[in-house]
Amino acid sequence: MRARIYAPLASAATLPLLLAGCSGSSASDDEAVAAPPMRLVSYDGCDALLDGLRQAAAERVGPFGLGVPEPYGPFATGDGETAITKGAVPGPSPADAGRSAPQHSGTNVHEAGADEPDLVKTDGRRIVALARGRLQVIDPATRKVAHTLGLPGGDGYRAASTNARLLLSGDRALVLTPRTPMVMYDGLRPSAGAEDAPRPGPPRPQTVLTLVDLSGAPKVIGSMTSDTVYVDARMTGSVARVVVRSTPRIDFPAPSRDPRTQQDSGRKATERNREIVRKAPLDAWLPGFTVGEGSAAKTYRAPCGQVSRPASYTGTSMLSVLTLDLSRGLGDPSPVGIAADGETVYGNGSSLYVTGTPPSLVGLPRKGAAPRSQHTDVHMFDVRGAGRPRYVASGSVPGTLLNQYALSEHGGNLRVATTATAPPKPGTQPPATESTLYVLGRNGPRLDQVGRVAGLGKGERIHSVRFIGATAYVVTFRQVDPLYVIDLNDPRHPRVKGELKINGYSAYLHPTADGKILGIGRDADASGRTTGLLASLFDVGGEPRRVASYRLPGAASASDFEPHAFLYWPSTGLTVVPVSRPETGAGEALALKVTGSGITKVGAVRHEEGNGEGNGEGSVQRSLMVGGTLWTFSDAGARATDAATLADRAWLPFAQR
Repeated sequence: MRARIYAPLASAATLPLLLAGCSGSSASDDEAVAAPPMRLVSYDGCDALLDGLRQAAAERVGPFGLGVPEPYGPFATGDGETAITKGAVPGPSPADAGRSAPQHSGTNVHEAGADEPDLVKTDGRRIVALARGRLQVIDPATRKVAHTLGLPGGDGYRAASTNARLLLSGDRALVLTPRTPMVMYDGLRPSAGAEDAPRPGPPRPQTVLTLVDLSGAPKVIGSMTSDTVYVDARMTGSVARVVVRSTPRIDFPAPSRDPRTQQDSGRKATERNREIVRKAPLDAWLPGFTVGEGSAAKTYRAPCGQVSRPASYTGTSMLSVLTLDLSRGLGDPSPVGIAADGETVYGNGSSLYVTGTPPSLVGLPRKGAAPRSQHTDVHMFDVRGAGRPRYVASGSVPGTLLNQYALSEHGGNLRVATTATAPPKPGTQPPATESTLYVLGRNGPRLDQVGRVAGLGKGERIHSVRFIGATAYVVTFRQVDPLYVIDLNDPRHPRVKGELKINGYSAYLHPTADGKILGIGRDADASGRTTGLLASLFDVGGEPRRVASYRLPGAASASDFEPHAFLYWPSTGLTVVPVSRPETGAGEALALKVTGSGITKVGAVRHEEGNGEGNGEGSVQRSLMVGGTLWTFSDAGARATDAATLADRAWLPFAQR
């Protein structure tokens, strides 16, 4: 198989070349754990691409094929987002040209320059929400639902619209809908004599992208469908980068289920499946992205020259990065493919990072390969401009990531926080865990380690990470919550400059207006048993200390795992998180006031249950600010509340599909 190494594409001015090394590590050299060197290589033509994909799949195929397609469900990572968006508000439509937008909150995103899909979006003049399988358009000035629009769903797929997310740019909304087959494949009971007959594969998950025009009554102006699993997306201006993954579309015969011949049949079935893989066409691996419907539909695939693989292995999954300019409509998504897995996406408007776990950790190892250490591969793309992403560099770090907040680009370096698990020795306690913060720098087409801080939370796992400028805040937990403050001003010599141990843990960290850190998570007793919701305010100006806390026994918040659900309004300190408590049933929005020295409860906002059925549709999921009004959202409807007093202003029930 022929391959060519990518040349670096980013300039040295914007991404300084940094030499590899561990001299900046706070751990001794004999403790250093090196991840395998990483880079992407591209294939030299379609023949080399097909040969490489066939070989990798043939090495991993078994009697039942390549396995049931990966789990599909709600949007993949549950990664959070934080910091109120500071980007420019999209331009007004002609009808709103004379109407200025009131001050409003945006989606709580990780980086201000990269918007993230969510259930609710606003530009201050309109609110667009997804609920009950419909796009709900609200006029915040009149506090009325102005329009609704049905979304794609059904057709043998289960509750597709309940997992949809959206992006908003001017008068265009892009709805991203993962579709899950209702009938799962069992693949275990072929009819008598049918073992050798190829059978249809299991129903495949799909990703459906729907472009909606909001300049008047909302209408669908474009659609794109693919047999892929949605991973995540980021948008800068009107340009969205959508990341999906797929598995080969190959049908395999079922092996015999007769226990008397099962072992021999399994060997024969494996070899037969290898032959099937060796004859499969290239389109079995390259997903098609179909724009439009019927006779006008057109399908796009990644060109062979835009597909690559990690230098050390070829995966059986295909990771695809799509580029869509909402202002131009849906057309060729200019897909870029990587024969590897992808799980976590981080972007800041100029760079897009996709991370994944090598195949030896998620499936069968390559034939003859020794077990590989636990590590995460990182691929970096330059996404400046509206064109196809340009590959820049790849790297690898030991351990696994919590979510996208464990990644941060700063000063030309990538900071990565991971937790590694050491295999247990026979007769010993459970596997040992330890967390490390790595600093990676560009070295040609590689992201090499230039510094690290090891030994964080031994025996514990990372529960939250937040990078703010040249400082990192890392929370680990098992029985108590060590909050580590890490100085990254010298990326080659990062150091822990403070540590605070308290009961419980913070699952999400957010900077406040006066430079403190607000943590939302779980309270716990001395044994580590969680007892309810905990909000903590930390002064991190010197040695970290907790200056205030608020507890709600027996409660939990979705903000623990979904930072989109978190709202912080800097001008007043109003903080809103959804909470659920067994004794009250449906969830509510808890409103707190956070000052420089305290956290106090303002009140709670509750919603009516849909049709009074008590089915959980009234559980609050999101909140945002428009002017002086706090808006909260559930599947049942939206409520407008006075942000200062929490006095009710309006209840807007959402229409059913």
